[in-house]
Amino acid sequence: MNARQQIAPRVIDDAQLLADEARYSSFGDTVHYVDPPKIFRSCQGSYMYDSAGVPFLDLQMWYSAVNFGYANKRLNDVLKAQIDLLPQVASQYLHQSRIELAKTIAVDAKAKFGLDGRVHFNVGGAQAIEDSLKLVRNYRGGKSLMFAFEGGYHGRTLGASSITSSYRYRRRYGHFGERAMFVPFPYPFRRPRGMTPEEYSDHCVHQFARLFETEYNGVWDPKAGQAEFAAFYVEPIQGTGGYVVPPPQFFRDLKKVLDQYGILMVVDEIQMGFWRTGKLWSIEHFGVTPDVIVFGKALTNGLNPLSGLWAREEMINPAVFPPGSTHSTFNSNPLGTTLGLEVMRMGYELDYETRVPEKGRHFLEGLRDLQKRHVEIGDVDGLGLALRAEICTGDGFTPNKALLDRMVDIALAGELDHRGKKIGLVLDVGGWYKNVITFAPSLDITHEEIDLAIALLDQLITRAKRSS
Repeated sequence: MNARQQIAPRVIDDAQLLADEARYSSFGDTVHYVDPPKIFRSCQGSYMYDSAGVPFLDLQMWYSAVNFGYANKRLNDVLKAQIDLLPQVASQYLHQSRIELAKTIAVDAKAKFGLDGRVHFNVGGAQAIEDSLKLVRNYRGGKSLMFAFEGGYHGRTLGASSITSSYRYRRRYGHFGERAMFVPFPYPFRRPRGMTPEEYSDHCVHQFARLFETEYNGVWDPKAGQAEFAAFYVEPIQGTGGYVVPPPQFFRDLKKVLDQYGILMVVDEIQMGFWRTGKLWSIEHFGVTPDVIVFGKALTNGLNPLSGLWAREEMINPAVFPPGSTHSTFNSNPLGTTLGLEVMRMGYELDYETRVPEKGRHFLEGLRDLQKRHVEIGDVDGLGLALRAEICTGDGFTPNKALLDRMVDIALAGELDHRGKKIGLVLDVGGWYKNVITFAPSLDITHEEIDLAIALLDQLITRAKRSS
């Protein structure tokens, strides 16, 4: 028996695992939307494999955390090498990849936005949002009020949930500080009748700007020239909200209002960052300069919990944000920062900025063809490989959560057909009405896999309609 065989984990059958999970695991830290929960055993590229060896084409890649495919050899090899070199070091000490990664991100931001800045690390997206709240409050003299969007999602910690629009994340816990003021987001498919998407964008910006016209709108003191709100937290493309892509002029027009009244723009790139949309940051598509960028997820391709933020120099330099302003034992750990540095190198070397939009167009064409065959697909849209399909009733507009729920159940049963063999699909559900399939496939997905995805989705929705 070799060393690898000696340390191989004991395989427990699914029935026993599910029984133990139901008895000993908190349901609060996992999502039990599927009954029973699905157990996977291995993964490779765009696929997950269950205990029976059935492949599941993953079209959401761990909520866009695994942008570069499961078991990516280049990234796995970097992780293995770092384990043998410097796997652990306390966060109060320095190591090379931490400094290199911070410099790489900051230099990239300087080239794109023309601003000096610094990078600050943590261990998860919500934790990085918490750090950004500290940063903003500190820079704005302790102001704790924030703007955020209806449909926006920024995490479920106490602070992050205060700027997340879903009340269900706050209902049982009360409020940490203040609840954000939630502002309408220009959702093109669900815009008011009689408006074009561009007119709806203009309307949303105008309504927001009205808040500053008089002191009696409650956010602005014209005599002091000060806003009560410190920052506006934005997702350039709404993530959990359903991969909603706003009209192209929206953020440019919104930023003019923010700059006029001294409101910071904090851009949440946790789900859309690292070439998901074809750019390193999705905000690059909209021609504005952010004050803070928060990132996580795909920074390490899901191999290490590392997150962080970039902020303008005047907000984050050591004189205003000194050592100890935040702390996490595992932030900037060498395994994570080494992976993050390799992700940055790989992204530019492999030219995802060209490859992702091309694949995204192919996927979107397939979804539009699928839409022609199923009136229940009310809307398809996307940017790069962040794509959406809104599932509706036969009128093509009324949200149809029940149909999508059936689709998810059938997809995870692993009994779709591909060339006479069983296959499954891993889908993610989002949207304001939980009726949107949010597609975040591997950025390395092939054209053949995209075609297979469309064929399986066709089969899936057909079966789901028949089972209603």
